[in-house]
Amino acid sequence: MLVTRKRLICLSFVIAVIILGLSSRHYAIYLPRWVNIYLGDCLWALMIFFMVGLIFRSRGTKWVAVVALLFCYAIEVSQLYHSPWIDNLRDTRIGGLVLGRGFLWSDLISYSIGIAIGTLIDKLILSYLRNR
Repeated sequence: MLVTRKRLICLSFVIAVIILGLSSRHYAIYLPRWVNIYLGDCLWALMIFFMVGLIFRSRGTKWVAVVALLFCYAIEVSQLYHSPWIDNLRDTRIGGLVLGRGFLWSDLISYSIGIAIGTLIDKLILSYLRNR
């Protein structure tokens, strides 16, 4: 039985993750250093997961996870490319948030964790909707 994701639920998760991400930066002084280093990247990948799920509502969780992970990895690998035009774009607030600034292997792990959390949440929600 195929259950499509509800738009309102997906959009709510996207907004909640954005708020959590911005809050994690605002209240960084209250969080342990290791949390500050990795939490933003995990939440960014989680947001991407929910956005892909919102756009492709009838696709399976595994498909959404793979597409989101490939997108996140592609953005990270793109940070190896440096040219004045893209570096100027990365120097803006939005450009830095979306494109990042420099390649880090640890970001790939953080993205994987964020996508794994999204997968678990999505499976739980779809299971709940299926049983309603």
